[in-house]
Amino acid sequence: MTSDRSHHPGATAAPAEDHPDDPTATRTTAPGRWATGVPAIVSSAAQGVLQDGADVTARTWARLNQTSGFDCPSCAWPDPAPGHRSPFEFCESGAKAVAHEATARTVTPGFLARHPLRLLATRSDWWLEKQGRLTEPLVRRPGSDRYEPIGWDEALDLVADALREVDPAEAVFYTSGRASNEAAFVHQLLARGLGSNNLPDCSNMCHEASGVALNEVLGSGKGSVTLDSLEHADLVLLVGHNVATNAPRMLSALELAKERGASVVAVNPLREAGLLRFKNPQRPLKALGHGTDVADEFLQVRLGGDLALFQLLGKRMLQREAAAPGTVLDTEFLDRFTSGLDAHRTHLLGLDEAELARATGLADDEVERVVDLLCASQRTVVVWAMGVTQHVHAVDTVQEFVNLLMLRGMLGRHGAGVLPVRGHSNVQGNRTVGISEAMPEEFLAALGEEFGFDPPREPGVDVAGTLEALQAGRVRVFVGLGGNFVRAVPDSAAVERAFEQVDLTVQLSTTLNRTHAHGGRTALVLPVIGRTERDTQAGPDGRGADQVVTVEDSEGRVHASRGRLDPPSPQVRSETAVLAGLARRLFVGPDGATRPGRPHADWDSLVADYSRIRSHVSRVLPSLFTDYETRATAPGGFLLPHAVRDERRFDTDDGRAHFTVHELQYPQVPEGRLLLQTMRSHDQFNTTVYGYNDRYRGIKGGRKVVLVHADDLAARGLADGDLVDLVSEFHDGERRLDGLRAVAYPTARGCVAAYFPEANVLVPAGHLGRRSRTPASKSVVVRLDRA
Repeated sequence: MTSDRSHHPGATAAPAEDHPDDPTATRTTAPGRWATGVPAIVSSAAQGVLQDGADVTARTWARLNQTSGFDCPSCAWPDPAPGHRSPFEFCESGAKAVAHEATARTVTPGFLARHPLRLLATRSDWWLEKQGRLTEPLVRRPGSDRYEPIGWDEALDLVADALREVDPAEAVFYTSGRASNEAAFVHQLLARGLGSNNLPDCSNMCHEASGVALNEVLGSGKGSVTLDSLEHADLVLLVGHNVATNAPRMLSALELAKERGASVVAVNPLREAGLLRFKNPQRPLKALGHGTDVADEFLQVRLGGDLALFQLLGKRMLQREAAAPGTVLDTEFLDRFTSGLDAHRTHLLGLDEAELARATGLADDEVERVVDLLCASQRTVVVWAMGVTQHVHAVDTVQEFVNLLMLRGMLGRHGAGVLPVRGHSNVQGNRTVGISEAMPEEFLAALGEEFGFDPPREPGVDVAGTLEALQAGRVRVFVGLGGNFVRAVPDSAAVERAFEQVDLTVQLSTTLNRTHAHGGRTALVLPVIGRTERDTQAGPDGRGADQVVTVEDSEGRVHASRGRLDPPSPQVRSETAVLAGLARRLFVGPDGATRPGRPHADWDSLVADYSRIRSHVSRVLPSLFTDYETRATAPGGFLLPHAVRDERRFDTDDGRAHFTVHELQYPQVPEGRLLLQTMRSHDQFNTTVYGYNDRYRGIKGGRKVVLVHADDLAARGLADGDLVDLVSEFHDGERRLDGLRAVAYPTARGCVAAYFPEANVLVPAGHLGRRSRTPASKSVVVRLDRA
């Protein structure tokens, strides 16, 4: 496969004008009743051809998620084993992500001269992304309203000078989940070498509750279910997870499980197309025919009612066991591997069923049918995503999932267990190699020994702590390894203003985004290569060699990724090269000796050959990365050890899995108010907006919509198509999102939904999950005002 990307036949120019997101012009149809199929193929091909041309699209598709190719830069869903992969091992979302990364469009100096920051700040997320790839380092100097080119040496010297002058507590090193293990490891070493544990990352905003909850009760914060295990489940509970948009390839695994006789229960306030039926585009009879029915039971739970639902399910199972001892519970597993069952049983049996039902909004017969499935299943998996984790009581909810699974012994069993579906392609890997504000002492001690310095032990700030520090004026330097920070966080309007007051902001980026429009007093944008692109460095012998990076997926499998396209410009550098170049300036003196108290490393050597970074990782984390190089670069990579999955061992204080007791909690909504969740469109991934059509929800041409049950509209004297303002109400005042089209939609009564990131302005920075500190963006009390 050639690596040339200099000519993309058929690729179109970036749009000169922004998309007019006019809610009065937005068209709506009935929500879809099935997902993917032929429309997904057409949409994927159209995005690729328009952005890259047919030739480049075909060549990138041929390498996407293949053992000799590159890992998808979209979600973290695992790939089938080598030999079992389709020639087209990707989904519509992945195809769009690759099309946008491989685009022929570029941001030119002329473009920047015509677009001051005050203008860029008014542009939509879609328009900014559509301008194409960044091709040279950019700086916005104090007092200026425009970015201009800057040389790499001057840019890195500017950052190094700023970091030397600040207290380490005033510097923040943010990481997006898209960074490779190698870049992430160097990033955390840079921060800790300066004396800072301020390492917030995007997992603080999504699955932090999963890690906290699972670590406390199982001794491991990761999922215990592999792709093969999921395909052999008897029962799969999909909770707060819109599969067809957030991890579409999971539908293929569910299809296989269904063909083996599995049942699926969907628990979600919105009736999503991908939870109803799947037309597999790689199986023509399925794609053109009826397809595969996904959910055998669909529970339209009220927002935040998942904890109550699982407590009710557990209570009913305990009642059945009491009526017929030995028929429901796995007593051998419970006696041998768990603690706390008696307190858990007493608590559940004492809960008021009327209040549990009120919290869920479900009918009793719906609950009973799911209890029947749970009691019959020998292999049960609970799958969840941000519909669960972005609540105030999210940690408790995840632990209630574990409670339910333990009653039937569904841990450490093939085809059973817990499966949090991570959103970004390497967010789990970043955490594994050290991206966290509070890594364990074992890691910090090993890191210090490996590099001959004393890493800081005082915990740093997570994303919530970063927002607090920004608004208090305590952040002087912000370094962002990827991502679109100000757009991804809650209270985004306030954060934009605070971000502009930072002395220096540094963004390692591939394309323009909203954060660049709100840079600090001095703002740097450093262009980096993407996952699809060839990363050529000096190599071990100095004669040049293409580098391999590694990533970790949702099942804990680490594997290699090899880009094949040429970068869009000779000025574009790898993230690893940028970070190591900065570290060399900070930690090595003019005489070539390491400065006192700083990490000892041959930074140029690490850039020349990334296998040397992996060697360091294997010594810092020997229990996980033994023989890292050989195993990661073998076809399919390797599965990281997981004590629960592999040995039915629980690394808790007493060596047992812990039942927990949680008081019944669910959002309390005042009379006349509604409960808002933020959500993605099918035409976006995280903060990246690919277009204005949400095909599965029947929304075309706009994003300024709010989905509301028809009865809730009628109760307020409103109708489908009316224009409304959304107003959130918290103790510190109101926040508004004006001019939305109300769309009558089959959601749970009392619950509404609007698109992320636009609706982030309604979520206060302090509205957080307990113990996880994750933004509670799925439980925001709002009112609807007629616009």
